[in-house]
Amino acid sequence: MLRGWHDAHMLRTFLDMPGGVRIFLGYAFLLLGLIGLSLRWVIDQAISAPVSLPGVVVMILLAFTIFTTTLVIQRKQAGRGLALMLSTLTLPAILLAILAAQPVAALFLAVLAGLLFFGLTRQDVKDWLNEL
Repeated sequence: MLRGWHDAHMLRTFLDMPGGVRIFLGYAFLLLGLIGLSLRWVIDQAISAPVSLPGVVVMILLAFTIFTTTLVIQRKQAGRGLALMLSTLTLPAILLAILAAQPVAALFLAVLAGLLFFGLTRQDVKDWLNEL
């Protein structure tokens, strides 16, 4: 009985989230998946050099993404600023997609960036992230 209540409570919490927070969490989990896919390449590089710039960047990005996602899920006010910082990663990705002649990917990333920035700057997100 307790587990059923817990699942219903978590579902209600997710449904009560503002849309901007849900979009950000989807983006964060997508980013974590992409980081996970790149780890094989990072580990292969670590065989020849224990410390490499791409490895350090990937590990920092992994830690920052997990930390930001945790703060947002805990409804902390600091999570909003960090979520906006993490959302800025879409901007160079748009430029890279344009330079790689991938207009569909560039359009997808531009729409994602717009949704993230518009969603995270809304008042309902500020009100929802109210924990100190």
